[in-house]
Amino acid sequence: MTSEKRDNRMVATSLGHHEKMRTPHIDRTAISPYDQWCDGYGMPGAYGNGYVNVLKVSCGAVDKTKDALIDRIVTYDKAECADAYVGQINMLTASSFNGVQGQIWGHDLAVHDDIKSGSIEPLFTVKQFDGSDLKVFDAKPLIQAGIELFGTDADRRYHPAPGAHVICANKGVVAYRPKEGQPLKDGEAYGVWCFIAISLTTDPDYAANLFIEDAGTWTENDSEQDLINFLDERRKEIVWSVVECGNDSGVLFDRTYIAYNYVMMKPNQIGNAITVGPYVTLAKDAIPSEGFGKLNDMTITEWLKDQGFQSLTGLK
Repeated sequence: MTSEKRDNRMVATSLGHHEKMRTPHIDRTAISPYDQWCDGYGMPGAYGNGYVNVLKVSCGAVDKTKDALIDRIVTYDKAECADAYVGQINMLTASSFNGVQGQIWGHDLAVHDDIKSGSIEPLFTVKQFDGSDLKVFDAKPLIQAGIELFGTDADRRYHPAPGAHVICANKGVVAYRPKEGQPLKDGEAYGVWCFIAISLTTDPDYAANLFIEDAGTWTENDSEQDLINFLDERRKEIVWSVVECGNDSGVLFDRTYIAYNYVMMKPNQIGNAITVGPYVTLAKDAIPSEGFGKLNDMTITEWLKDQGFQSLTGLK
């Protein structure tokens, strides 16, 4: 069957001729070789061809020392250890899609109860290139789900194995705030911030979900509320980029989840903001006794109950 129509379900057979692809049979199982730790996708010993993405936006700050490079290392490490714990890993960079063999923790696996119930309302809606609506939601439920899986620095759960090589969708920024009374110079700021957005395709067997990460500095003033107002507005620019990237590849999205984090440094502090979407295989002990596929039918609170965990994010 030939067709002039070209979309994500078509494959070229010759110049100007395309055929429909067969429906793919995709193994999304993603189990790490470790009982207690997740592992990076693509590492030896995993069971299954799939991977799981977890969403994280975190910040860290320290008092400035005389060694700027060491300050950068320490602030980055603090951001890795804040919120959902991803400390002690070798972070590799992806450019950034959740593909046909990937699933998202808190949405596809162990879905957050607020997403399952449909109780969260869109922050706003934009038009896509075909005129359809793209609803944009707060990604807080996905951020919370990541904390429940990995745990925190103080209450660690199934975080990536110490020293693991973990591919991540990631961006980051670092800046110094000068001492009290000194004006900002180039590269200095009052605060740093980061965003993560995941946009879910309407056709997940043939197209990828899109990550957008952003990070930057706040140089206007030392008003935290002004920074929050700026970040609330910047969400629209990030979603604009989602629509444009979708147009480039002919991909429509069902919805977008977006979240940000920030830190306002104190005078003479260095701050670091990172947005991270690790690609992992799940610890064996994180899998229900019924098997990996059971996670597609569970809510995050059901998973917590199955694990015997108390919620770290206030889930009931």
